[in-house]
Amino acid sequence: MDGPLAPLFSPFALRSLSLANRIVMAPMTRGFSPQGVPGADVAAYYARRADTGLIITEGVGVDHPAALGGSGVDGDNAPHMYGKAALEGWRGVVDAVHAAGGVIMPQLWHQGVMREMGTGPHPDVESVRPSGIWGPLDRTAMVSPAYREAVAAKPGRPMTDSEVGDVIEGFARSARWAMETGFDGIAIHGAHGYMVDNFLWDGTNRRTDRWGGDHRGRTAFAAELVRAVRRAIGPEPVINFRFSQWKQQDVRARLADTPGQLEEVLGPIADAGVDIFDGSQRYFDRPEYEGSPLNLAGWAKKLTGKASQTVGGVGLSSGVYDSKRTGGSDAARENVERAAARLDRGEFDLVGVGRALLHDPQWTRRIREGADLLPFDENSRFVLT
Repeated sequence: MDGPLAPLFSPFALRSLSLANRIVMAPMTRGFSPQGVPGADVAAYYARRADTGLIITEGVGVDHPAALGGSGVDGDNAPHMYGKAALEGWRGVVDAVHAAGGVIMPQLWHQGVMREMGTGPHPDVESVRPSGIWGPLDRTAMVSPAYREAVAAKPGRPMTDSEVGDVIEGFARSARWAMETGFDGIAIHGAHGYMVDNFLWDGTNRRTDRWGGDHRGRTAFAAELVRAVRRAIGPEPVINFRFSQWKQQDVRARLADTPGQLEEVLGPIADAGVDIFDGSQRYFDRPEYEGSPLNLAGWAKKLTGKASQTVGGVGLSSGVYDSKRTGGSDAARENVERAAARLDRGEFDLVGVGRALLHDPQWTRRIREGADLLPFDENSRFVLT
């Protein structure tokens, strides 16, 4: 392929992962798995998108009783990675994607402080929070007033050391089962105010023991979790780790105010066994730090030497939490061309696309062939197209 988009359609290989192109279907919560079990409709949904280089599934609850819970799609219909029925369901998903020529890995997920008590697979189980707090209550958050009343404003207790270990072991077990089910690698959700991120961010981690402290100290949980996952899956499968500055509790939150601080956060996690850092930001083409054009994924690659993946408004004309009614425009195609140019310069290695692939399974083909892009359909959030 020639032209400005050619870099997107170059192959990528790392450890046992081999991709035909650099486009990644970003994880997006769907909530179409009753009792946590993905069915034939979920398998068909992912298989229809198999011409992307890599599919990263929606967040999948790990083997811990407080991993999932919410009154919306994050509750009973979010998938999990444990139990015979769910694992058989995921095997059907993997087989369908592989049969269509695709590559797929699950995003392992624990909601942490965002879990809503009294919901999910184990409604009677207490939620777990690193320091017993949800986060600052006076920030610009992405939650409704009802949720704030039900969850955010109710403090809990700090996790015990054994409870911390239980969560880590739950991630490791689910990672091992995922690989046994046939997945092509493991993605870990370490962003957006969920459990792994709860330990990384000082807004939710006030601990003074081995799991807390300064920027580097707060990475202990994530690093130990990655080491446990690596032991569980062996040396060859790729581990992808999503991180973000912003949180649902605070859209302006910062894990790191400087590149040096970011290196303190990501360095120990890289050393623990991460292969790809998925830097989630609201707009992929905004510089992360003054004085450099690099975005968040670009800084992750520069500071750690690991491969990185960008995401954030690539396929549409706005950020994920701005207008949801844009897309299919010349501006969207220009976004993709800018992402391809930055990829070609080596700033990052993979390009995540979310909402554009949500409503159009053929988006990758349209981009490759120069076909017209479909206008974004907000109703696609509610159906498995």
